[in-house]
Amino acid sequence: MSRLEDLYQIVKAPVVTEKATDDQVKRNAYAFRVPISANKVEIRAAIEQLFKVKVVSVNTLRITPKVRRRGWVAGLTPEWKKAMVALREGDTIEIL
Repeated sequence: MSRLEDLYQIVKAPVVTEKATDDQVKRNAYAFRVPISANKVEIRAAIEQLFKVKVVSVNTLRITPKVRRRGWVAGLTPEWKKAMVALREGDTIEIL
């Protein structure tokens, strides 16, 4: 596996919600889906290398599973981790 593939194992996908988009405007912060095992140091390094930006802070939270039903069958949504990354003033990330 190359180094670039390792970085994309840490930064899986952007989180595009109303709240995340509002955070981009207000405090220049972007939300990403990351593995549960990833720590803040790894997330910071991956974002800085992938997008060539300077990260000011990284906040993480774990999204707990929720019960969902389909008819009589009940199940759980998967657990995942979200990282909110604040960038230096003037830096941006293009999210499609």
